[in-house]
Amino acid sequence: MLFSKYRNLTRYIIVAASFVIISLILWNTFVFFQHFKEEQRKKMDVWAAAQSDISQNFLDDNLNPVSSKVFFDTKYDNPMIVIGKDNAVSSFRNVDSTKLNNKSYVKKLIKQFQEENAPIELSYYDSEIKQKVDMGTLFYGNSPLINKLKYYPLALLLIIILFGAVAYFFYRSTKIATQNKLWSGMAKETAHQIGTPLSSLIGWTEILKTEQVNPEYILEIEKDISRLQTITERFSKIGSLPKLEKADIVAETLESYDYLKTRSSKLIEFEISVPENPIYVKLNKQLFSWTIENLVKNAIDAMRGKGKLVITITQLEDNVKITITDTGKGLIRNQFNRIFDPGFTTKKRGWGLGLSLAKRIIEEFHNGKIYVLESEIDKGTSMQILLKTT
Repeated sequence: MLFSKYRNLTRYIIVAASFVIISLILWNTFVFFQHFKEEQRKKMDVWAAAQSDISQNFLDDNLNPVSSKVFFDTKYDNPMIVIGKDNAVSSFRNVDSTKLNNKSYVKKLIKQFQEENAPIELSYYDSEIKQKVDMGTLFYGNSPLINKLKYYPLALLLIIILFGAVAYFFYRSTKIATQNKLWSGMAKETAHQIGTPLSSLIGWTEILKTEQVNPEYILEIEKDISRLQTITERFSKIGSLPKLEKADIVAETLESYDYLKTRSSKLIEFEISVPENPIYVKLNKQLFSWTIENLVKNAIDAMRGKGKLVITITQLEDNVKITITDTGKGLIRNQFNRIFDPGFTTKKRGWGLGLSLAKRIIEEFHNGKIYVLESEIDKGTSMQILLKTT
């Protein structure tokens, strides 16, 4: 109970904590990357000093062993080239030597290295002439390890995003499963609650028949009882996996159409266009008629009890389309999918459950599709159901 009360606060805390953790990880990665680059720079400075020392004492038999070790024996992964004072390549490592005669390639390489690291000037102090002698410039690029580390934050961020997506979809699927379980429980309980007084009504109707009551009254009562039985069956089936049977969708749609037409306002102009031949699909009759009723009632509400409603059935090669068009207030485009969300409604009074039920019946139970075909403000809306034929 306490968790439910502070659920939103808990979510904000989790999001904020996740953001802080991600920021710290990325910052530490950046600091480590920069530190690694500084270490690479120090190694290049040492190599440049060794290069200068060897160039200064190359003709001397007593080469500095440390410089010799650094220059000849130490392994360097960084690609590098030394451009002399004559703008020619005087030394190189870890680059394609066959392309160094190509000036455009060398220029491109220098530009790349400059973008990655600042160049190092090579020079030494000549004690005889008592001045610094320039030897050229060392250009070097990032080592393969640094190039791999560049993508580490991106990979880490991608992993975090994927983990977040998995957690989100797990939470969403769990929530949907809980909602479905609640739907099923409520539907079964509703069917059970209606069943008890319904049985009593049936019994009382039989008694009334023996009391010489006007048969027309009894007939109307029996119609209402039949209607309650249909509602009970619907709730019973929506609460569990319904059984689908081969049925003529044209006949079932006409039956629902006739029922709704006789019980709707005379200001609604009904029109239906169906094929003459039957179209068979795998169908649960009670749930399908419930879907048609929900769509028609929504259309009538959208027209505020006055307008034209058209139902059209079109047979395709492997599918059948049922289109319900009204001349109501219409929808804006960002509502096309939202109207099927539980609780969403464009009416001042309404629970927002009719279309979500219709979507569940068609898509989850019948493996079909239900969607807004088209809609225009103050001109009307067309809803369409798509089912596979047998």
